[in-house]
Amino acid sequence: MAVSAKVASRISAQLKKYQPVLKAAKQRDISEADTVTIIKDILADVLGYDKYKDLSSEHAIRGTYVDLVVTVDEKPRFLIEAKAINVELKDAHVKQAIDYAANEGVTWVVLSNGAVWRLYCVKFGKPIDKILVFEIDILSSDCKSDDILSCFGNLTSEGYSKDSLADLLNQKQASSKYTVAAILRSDSMIESLRREIRRLSGLRLETDYLSNLLSNEIIKRELIDSDEGQDASAYIKKLQKAFDKERAVTTAVPKANPTTDPNPAAGL
Repeated sequence: MAVSAKVASRISAQLKKYQPVLKAAKQRDISEADTVTIIKDILADVLGYDKYKDLSSEHAIRGTYVDLVVTVDEKPRFLIEAKAINVELKDAHVKQAIDYAANEGVTWVVLSNGAVWRLYCVKFGKPIDKILVFEIDILSSDCKSDDILSCFGNLTSEGYSKDSLADLLNQKQASSKYTVAAILRSDSMIESLRREIRRLSGLRLETDYLSNLLSNEIIKRELIDSDEGQDASAYIKKLQKAFDKERAVTTAVPKANPTTDPNPAAGL
C-alpha cells in the first residue's frame, strides 16, 4: 500500500522526533509502565490514533490481560504486548501475545519495547502459530525509508486494512531469505541449474547431486532447518500448487478455431 504524502510526512517527522526520546529512555532504563506511555504516544503521533478513544489499556481477555488494544468502530484492529525498553524481545513474549489474539479472534499482534516494533500475523490452526511480518528498530532506521513508510503506513489509522496487511505479509514472505532458499531448492530451480551447467560445460549432473549440494554445502542450514525455513518451504509448495492449478485451467481452455467459430468481424 502506498501511503499518502501527508501520512508519509507525518510518519517520518514524528519518528525522527521520537528517536532522541527513545534513546534517552534507554539510557534511563525506564520501566515497562513508562515504556507503555511512550508506545501510546507513538500510536497517537505517528500512527494517527486517538489515544483517548481508540486505545485501551490492560484489556481483559478470558481472565488475563493484554497491554494495549487498538480499537476502531468497536472492532479491535491489533493487540500490543509491551515490554520495558531495555528488554530484548523473545519468542516467549510473543507467545503470550499470540494467545491473547487467538482468544479474542484478532489476526494482528504487535510486540514492542518502544524502540523495536514487531508485527505478527496469527495463524489460526492447531496449534495456533504466528508469522513475523516485519521487525523495525526505530533507533537504527532511516525515518524516510520505503520500508518504514510501508510497514508503519499499513498500521496507521488512515492506512490500515486487512487486505493491505495481507499484501504486506505476502511481500515480506516472498522476499525473505528463507523463501529464496526454499525456491533455490525447488525441483524447477534445480532442473534449471542442471540445464545451465550442461549448456556451459557439457557436463550432465544428476538432480539428486545438485539438491544435496545446495542443501548441505551452499545454503546455510539455518535457512532450511529453522522454523522459518520450514514455513518458507510450506509457503513455496502452496504457491506452486496454486500456480499449477491456474496453469491447468488456462491450458484447458480451447482456442478459438476460425473454421468452426466464425467471427462476424472476420474479413472486415
